[in-house]
Amino acid sequence: MKSQYYLYILRGNINQLYIGITKDISKRVLRHNNKNGAKFTKTGNDFTLVHQEEYPDLLSAMRREKQLKGWTRAKKEALIAGDLGLLKKL
Repeated sequence: MKSQYYLYILRGNINQLYIGITKDISKRVLRHNNKNGAKFTKTGNDFTLVHQEEYPDLLSAMRREKQLKGWTRAKKEALIAGDLGLLKKL
């Protein structure tokens, strides 16, 4: 049985975005909010899951993570909002 990987985007309470990969989203978000996640999320802010995508393997998830991290803030916001028209324009 293959493992599933998830790419996720978190939004902090001061509107910053964090993109990551995990096998278990609920545990990972909890770790971030308990300040046991990435250095970026240890800022004292609370994070909310705003987007997730499922991938069959780690390499696919990592490729997508790299792609999204190269996007502008506006393009990430269009993805989160599900605005495919705007996403294509950007």
